[in-house]
Amino acid sequence: MQKIIIIGPAHPLRGGLATFDQRLAKEFNKNGDDCSIYSFSLQYPSFLFPGKTQYSTDPPPKDLKIFSVINSINPLNWIEVGKRIKNERPDIVVVRYWIPLMGPALGTILKKVRRNEHTKIICIADNIIPHEHRPGDKAFTRYFLKTCDAFITMSEKVMSDLRNFVPKNKPAILTQHPLYDNFGEIISKTEARGKLKIKNDESIVLFFGFIRKYKGLDILLDAMKILKSKMSNLKLLIAGEFYEEEKPYLEQINKLGINDNVILRTDFIPDSEVKYYLCAADAVIQPYRNATQSGVTPLAYYFEKPMIVTNVGGLPSLVPNEKAGIVTEPTAPSIADGILHFYQLGENYFLPHLRSEKQKYSWGNLVKAIKQLAD
Repeated sequence: MQKIIIIGPAHPLRGGLATFDQRLAKEFNKNGDDCSIYSFSLQYPSFLFPGKTQYSTDPPPKDLKIFSVINSINPLNWIEVGKRIKNERPDIVVVRYWIPLMGPALGTILKKVRRNEHTKIICIADNIIPHEHRPGDKAFTRYFLKTCDAFITMSEKVMSDLRNFVPKNKPAILTQHPLYDNFGEIISKTEARGKLKIKNDESIVLFFGFIRKYKGLDILLDAMKILKSKMSNLKLLIAGEFYEEEKPYLEQINKLGINDNVILRTDFIPDSEVKYYLCAADAVIQPYRNATQSGVTPLAYYFEKPMIVTNVGGLPSLVPNEKAGIVTEPTAPSIADGILHFYQLGENYFLPHLRSEKQKYSWGNLVKAIKQLAD
């Protein structure tokens, strides 16, 4: 048995990072390790947070030790938390890195932890170069990366970015983003649509997750305009909270005349409702302008939903064309053609490959990679 601490968001914070950290902690504990999570008492100051709330209304996960103690903007807190973890002498610290804003806090904590000369520090890097650039990004990232012993990335793009910052003698492993298997079992499309009050005779493509500029929803709306006269029963289901100004998107929908072709569910989707949106859709669409990897992809694999993705970042390698879905260019005409091609092939065409491909994405593989690096 090893003592393991995960540093990253967890309940009552919400979102994909928290879901990931909690699922990983459960996998360590299932394997007989003693795993806890050190999360944030303050993750983002409210003026820097683009959504409505940072907190989940779901009950806390059972049988997990979560300590909400890190204040991302208080240097005295960083020193205190670092000393606390140092004195606990975990065998492994797994630290999430997704935005340079966290570099000073996490880097300072880990500098303290390293002084026990026992703990191995493994970084799971979601992003090295952020989607939206800000002053200080590179300096904050370098400060943080120096404190880590080894790295895991979940896309070739992030691995390439990482190698521009750290020497080649620091070990790093590329592993697949595991499947989110904690949102319930697959249910029938009829049951899911009944829950969401969506008609069974409509063709539904799903845009799922936080809405941000780099995700290309505006391009997808233009594609829906192209398809309006070609597929009269096609609906775009947008499920997720706006992380930027909502008004331009609503104005675009009105201007394009596609109000009847768009279903807006733009509140945060709680974990207990995720399965209804995935199971109600024919396909999941990711019209991103740029990408590293996406937590939506393993979600779609788990629920066995084909994907329509753009040819950017790590998406094409995760979604083989005409096997797990359709790959298009990040333009409205190409996305429109991709949607048409998907419906020409039919949802069932993709099922055999989706079911075989999803076997690669296990939490056990990630735990094995972390322990391999620590050794």
